[in-house]
Amino acid sequence: MTRVGTAVSVFCSNTTLKAFSNLGLCKVTYSIECVFEAANHLGEGPVWDVEEGVLYWVDGTGRRVGNPSIWRLDPRTGRTQNWSLEHDVGAMALRKSGGAVLALDDGFYFFDFETGGLDLIELIEAEEPRSRLNDGKVDRRGRFVAGGMDDLEELGLCGLWRLDPDLTTEKIDDGIICSNGPCWSPDDATFYFADTFQQVMWAYDYDIETGCVDNKRDFAYSKDEAGFYDGSTVDSEGCIWNAMVIGGDLIRYTPDGEVDRRIGLPVKNITSVNFGGPDLDEIYVTSMARVSHPATHEHFTKQVQPQFGAGALFRIRGLGIRGIEEPRFGG
Repeated sequence: MTRVGTAVSVFCSNTTLKAFSNLGLCKVTYSIECVFEAANHLGEGPVWDVEEGVLYWVDGTGRRVGNPSIWRLDPRTGRTQNWSLEHDVGAMALRKSGGAVLALDDGFYFFDFETGGLDLIELIEAEEPRSRLNDGKVDRRGRFVAGGMDDLEELGLCGLWRLDPDLTTEKIDDGIICSNGPCWSPDDATFYFADTFQQVMWAYDYDIETGCVDNKRDFAYSKDEAGFYDGSTVDSEGCIWNAMVIGGDLIRYTPDGEVDRRIGLPVKNITSVNFGGPDLDEIYVTSMARVSHPATHEHFTKQVQPQFGAGALFRIRGLGIRGIEEPRFGG
């Protein structure tokens, strides 16, 4: 049953915000707060570490403006750490053996938090200079799935790649302009994935034993929305949450593709979403301060400077919905 209500939320500037109402039978009061004014150029990929109780996320193109590339927040103390790389970062996942696996602009790498060192696993699409790896997540057998994006945001020249725990790679889809939102249903039977600029989210049959996809079909569209699909996650009820960049709404889809609810964030350029907190009942949302894009998109050309608070990290509490622990890469 949909649980929707009016939210009274405190933003960094202490202004009061109101969310939607009258969309369901059960009223819930929830809060949206800015937990860290990161000023990320392209905040992305929040990952909650259930073992340490901390949140990691990346600033995908931060290095282009002199910002750190990887961030870590301990919500209990407010303490942050960051690491700078000489690469754009598409996605990060934690490893079972420690450290992280990264989808960087030119390929898959291991990352050591202690030393800041990178170890190349494999270059991806090295023959296509406009392609760089973008969003990615780990399935429940420890495989890292990440897709590419055209850095000029125009052509479907990129693939969707799977990095297995034995460090072999396989392309599992292609024809992609901008990969975003990979995630799996709780029963591992369905894989969800979006192409931002094709404005479609797909569902695939997923074989959890092999990591193979089949029966690709349209799941939802953003063509009638104010924004575009960006990062996604799945909650314990099997619903898909997507951050609508440019539009500023978190949209929750039911497993049959129906819009279940919307939560408006204080900034329009939200980029990704994940559950965190001790009970996995808090939602963390990243955002971006970037306004310059290489391609001419109607929505982007209207923005000449970042909205106040763009690039901050936000947290939503009180929804009464729990997420699912993010798996660790098995290699």
